[in-house]
Amino acid sequence: MRRWLVAAMGCLAALAGLFLVTNGKIQQADAQDAGVYGSPAAASANPANIQPAPLAAAMDLSAAFRQVAQSMRSSVVAVETKSVRDVQPTVEDFFGRRRQRGRQQEATGSGSGVIVRADGYILTNNHVVEDSDEVKVELEDGRILSAEIVGLDPQTDLAVLKVDATGLRPAAFGSSDDIRVGDWVLAIGSPFNLDQTVTAGIISGKNRVQGIVNGGDGFEDFLQTDAAINPGNSGGPLVNLRGELVGINTAIVSRSGTSAGIGFAIPVSMAKPVLESIIATGQVRRGFLGASVVDVTPQSVQQYDLKVNRGGLIGGLLDGQPAALAGLQPGDVVVTMDGKRVIGGTQLRNYIASRPPGSQIALDVNRSGKVIRVEVKLKERTEEAMAMFNPGVSLGAGLVAVSPETAKRYGYDGLTSGLIVTSIEDGGIADRMQLEVGDVIETVANITLQSPEQFGAIISEAAKAGQPIRVIVRRGNERILFTLR
Repeated sequence: MRRWLVAAMGCLAALAGLFLVTNGKIQQADAQDAGVYGSPAAASANPANIQPAPLAAAMDLSAAFRQVAQSMRSSVVAVETKSVRDVQPTVEDFFGRRRQRGRQQEATGSGSGVIVRADGYILTNNHVVEDSDEVKVELEDGRILSAEIVGLDPQTDLAVLKVDATGLRPAAFGSSDDIRVGDWVLAIGSPFNLDQTVTAGIISGKNRVQGIVNGGDGFEDFLQTDAAINPGNSGGPLVNLRGELVGINTAIVSRSGTSAGIGFAIPVSMAKPVLESIIATGQVRRGFLGASVVDVTPQSVQQYDLKVNRGGLIGGLLDGQPAALAGLQPGDVVVTMDGKRVIGGTQLRNYIASRPPGSQIALDVNRSGKVIRVEVKLKERTEEAMAMFNPGVSLGAGLVAVSPETAKRYGYDGLTSGLIVTSIEDGGIADRMQLEVGDVIETVANITLQSPEQFGAIISEAAKAGQPIRVIVRRGNERILFTLR
């Protein structure tokens, strides 16, 4: 069994010695204050002349760290991965002929994980175990077990493993919503293959969005901490002083590749729904609102004459989808969701995605200064549903609705409807259909188009039904029939 290492802040006692707490106020400690440690005899036995109050506080905090470290050690695992890939290097034989010579290349990786259920479920990062052919975990008692990957969620960088073992001790879940900037936390894991390493720090920030998960398209609401996180910590727990899990350590900001005092953890408020969905179904099913949501900013407050300076601003709605059916309107600002205060659009987006399809959620909305309650029943977030926001993505083309300005820009007179193709992606559907920049998609399935969202909804329904659809395209003075399959 590998040793239990604790790397706390060495200057803690010294810092604590600088202050006294008296009558609820923090005051600088005076080295000449009377007390047990203030006498000349005590000074010789206690050269630093540390005062009783700060020493007791430091010892209490040290005891808290020690208790958390001891209680968590059996819940933290080291994760080792192996992947084997076939490679086909090209070689020349004696006669100069080029041939492929097959061989296999093995890659290994490591990370951390935390046991979350007594029946063997373990939470870690997706990037720790993705593309692995073999995953093993080492428990605190030295047992090395094969682990099954139950499910992966690249959109949150989370993964769930399962081991067949008895005597497992799961970590208790805490509240990442209630934790505050300045609260003490411990990061536990296996940095540089040093199993069961513990580092201490504070919550340095909340609701951080860095654009690093799933190529920038993932869900992010990081807790920021200055507890040292290094390579190998990924997937390990971030815990509060009650020994409760509040986050999954995931990433660092560093120029050297080692801790620079800025680490990020996925909050358990995001991780727990992912965990439960994967255990229940093997995948993550997410709620779908059918609205584009952005942060309220000083610019949007001024531009749209908003009456609040925080919340999730509804920028657009899809016809026939949950937000529109519930009566939300563009320009509404969502200020609470199921009783929780909404700081910005990212927080609302993450919350909607954390709820299962069919969930009923209550939104308090500020509409021109008046707060109203809106009940929304969520649908399921699917690729087809998301394509309705930007159908050009699935078509492989940029699309804008016809307006006097866009029609003039592309040389058309008298157009009142349709979608203008503004760009073509190589190899996409639009490219294979031989569409061109400047083409106007007039109708799809005999329906006159007014918006990209409308087009997205039509092709989504056709895709579900597996039916080809007729597309009429205007190119200059010519109208062309295409079939979209």
